[in-house]
Amino acid sequence: NMNMLRATIQALEVQSATVRRVESLQELPVAIATYLTEQNLPARLRHGADAILAGLPWEGVMIEREVGPAHPADLVSLSRAIGGAAETGTLFLASGPDNPSTLNFLPDTHCVAIMADTICGSFEEVWGYLRASVGRGKMPRTVNLVSGPSCTADIEQTIIRGAHGPRRLAVFIVS
Repeated sequence: NMNMLRATIQALEVQSATVRRVESLQELPVAIATYLTEQNLPARLRHGADAILAGLPWEGVMIEREVGPAHPADLVSLSRAIGGAAETGTLFLASGPDNPSTLNFLPDTHCVAIMADTICGSFEEVWGYLRASVGRGKMPRTVNLVSGPSCTADIEQTIIRGAHGPRRLAVFIVS
């Protein structure tokens, strides 16, 4: 649904996320490499053991990849969202070996891939979609909800980025 997609993009951008649309998963590595270059970031990232991310055509780009939970020295991570809520631009990230939660919080830049057809209108719809897709009694231990880069205005109402997590959030919506 085009309206849901527009609403999601707008909500994410209002919250200071960068949003890119890609036509297919095959184009994702090039889109990520382009983003890293534009942000003057090293061509290096860490992602979980997610089979979809591992199966992408990484040979075509010069990005050094490591697999597993994030380390304090990692500058860029890549996760795959299991769904999104258009009403707030919120990404749902399930924990597990394929998507370690540390990837969402430790690196300064968090890249997230989400399939456009997993974006629902509301939180309730995403939870329903998640329950249906994982099966009865098989919910992930943790589902992190991410709506933008980390920020706080606790001190003198001044916005500080990266206070409790990534300073940058780049979302790649795959059609």
